[in-house]
Amino acid sequence: MSRELFITVGESDDGRTALDLLRSRGFSRRMVTKLKQTGGLTRGGEILRSIDRVCAGDSVRIVMEDSADIPPDPDIPAPVLYEDEDIIVFDKPPFLPVHQSIGHYRGTLANLFAALHPDLPFRPINRLDKNTSGLCVCTKNRFAASSVSGNISKVYFAVVDGDIERGGVIDLPIGREDGSIIKRCVSPEGKRAVTRYEPITRANGRTLLRITLETGRTHQIRVHFSHIGYPLCGDDMYGGDCSQINRQALHCGEVSFARPFTGEIITVSSELPDDMRALLTERLNFA
Repeated sequence: MSRELFITVGESDDGRTALDLLRSRGFSRRMVTKLKQTGGLTRGGEILRSIDRVCAGDSVRIVMEDSADIPPDPDIPAPVLYEDEDIIVFDKPPFLPVHQSIGHYRGTLANLFAALHPDLPFRPINRLDKNTSGLCVCTKNRFAASSVSGNISKVYFAVVDGDIERGGVIDLPIGREDGSIIKRCVSPEGKRAVTRYEPITRANGRTLLRITLETGRTHQIRVHFSHIGYPLCGDDMYGGDCSQINRQALHCGEVSFARPFTGEIITVSSELPDDMRALLTERLNFA
């Protein structure tokens, strides 16, 4: 499948090389090289080399080709909350893996994407843990991936054990825990990690928090709140109470990003899932 784009050269770009023109529009050198290899860069029906100069009024045609080899599964229950020519945003339920893994090639968000767009590779931008629910932003081409990656704003919601009355900032470094491949911990040898939070409501000895991250360390939210004595409900790895929910109570509830090519700001929201909402309104028993 391909994505076609036209750039009309303006006066300010008159005389620039095609490479400089594309770089000014956010294309990486690697993407320009790929366009050259696939014949995806033309002007007036003729191949345009990266060293060729463009003139005001020229129409430069860009065709980005992509391919994929993931088995499709249209029955994966992850609604699409937003989609355009370059971006698709899924509302991922808990317990659904985003990626395929060894011996686990089906039953993932990647398989649903393959069913919707069989000719495109799967490029998730914000990668959620299997048990974390919420919004997962995926791109449909290399340029969109480059444009959105690192430029996406995310808001998380978590239910923690204990009452938190005021918001704050946790600025503590996170590193790998000794002897574990997966588990992380606060460590002076770790990388800086900054988490901002605000309480939304308190009930049943728990607090619903609105959380934003200045950094993106593995398990950052889970590690930080466990360290300060408020582990996420259901988080068995970091000391949370698992009696009323069978996964960490963490949800990516809002994402914002600028659309590639247009710059339009898009904001997508997802409601708090029932299992997290129930922690604050009633008792559940998964025994």
